[in-house]
Amino acid sequence: MTARKIIHIDMDAFYASVEQRDHPEYRNKPVVVGGSPEGRGVVAAASYEARKFGIHSAMPAARAARLCPDLIFVRPRFDVYKAESLAIRNVFHEYTDLVEPLSLDEAYLDVTENKVNNPSATLIAREIKEKVNERTGLTASAGISINKFLAKIASDLKKPDGLALISPEKALDFIATLPIGKFHGIGKATESKMHRLGIRNGAGLREWTEWDLNKHFGKVGSFYYHIARAVDDRPVKTERIPKSIGKEKTFPEDVDSLEWITGFIGELSDQVADRLSREEAEARTVTLKVRYDNFDSITRSFSPGYTVSQAGDITELAVRLLRETEAGKRKVRLIGVTVSGFIREGKGSDGHQLMLPLE
Repeated sequence: MTARKIIHIDMDAFYASVEQRDHPEYRNKPVVVGGSPEGRGVVAAASYEARKFGIHSAMPAARAARLCPDLIFVRPRFDVYKAESLAIRNVFHEYTDLVEPLSLDEAYLDVTENKVNNPSATLIAREIKEKVNERTGLTASAGISINKFLAKIASDLKKPDGLALISPEKALDFIATLPIGKFHGIGKATESKMHRLGIRNGAGLREWTEWDLNKHFGKVGSFYYHIARAVDDRPVKTERIPKSIGKEKTFPEDVDSLEWITGFIGELSDQVADRLSREEAEARTVTLKVRYDNFDSITRSFSPGYTVSQAGDITELAVRLLRETEAGKRKVRLIGVTVSGFIREGKGSDGHQLMLPLE
């Protein structure tokens, strides 16, 4: 069987880079896209200049301002980001129709067979990066490999403006030395659990049987078993009709400020509402997810009897659900906002849940 040729494209600090492009006075300066530091704003995206100060997404804007007094704060312009995303996606489709968008700023492409009849996925990825830069003035990083898991990891290897290949013959050796925390799909909690079990890298993970991994991690253990062996058969899916749309984020530090959590819910609701708009849908139900500092997780849902699509309405309902939790009394490490029960024109409601990452 011929190995697939998968490319993962990830725009570099997408929102912040758009703002630096459109505002010459921001270039080469630390820029944050998100809420105001004069209250409960949250960082949605940070330029690479800002990241040098330790600033990252999901950080309270007030803390970011303390880390970098010269930080420039910009409110998100999702209509602009959406237009740029469409232009970038048009470049992808010049090479293949097998494009799976993950968010506004990243996508998988299957170029095993492609429109330009180029047998080199690496050359295609380089051409895509060049065309994206020519047409938008923005840079992208690309990862190339035999499956989605490896391509995703490869795109992070040489950011920003990077290009990295993990070839079939090097895949197993690469995974063997990869720290377990660098595995796409393994978060902080799972990383900690694996460390307690003595699993530090891909080689350590490969020593475990599928049965034992399922025993400790549930059904996802089978996924871990296979990716440790460079096996990922997930196809690039071009049709993504979700049953629900959600955004969740684990905080770098546990939080007990209700004001800050409420502000962050607003940031998540903005992105959920933006995706709802792109799906041309309205939702009947809003769900709030809270994970406390001891990893206990709860969800609270509410169907108000009318549909919602605007960020303000989603925020209002999610904050109402927050009052039904112990947030504020107990520290919180993760918050998630999800909408479901869609009403839309010309589309069904079958599909899967989409989680939208903050940059």
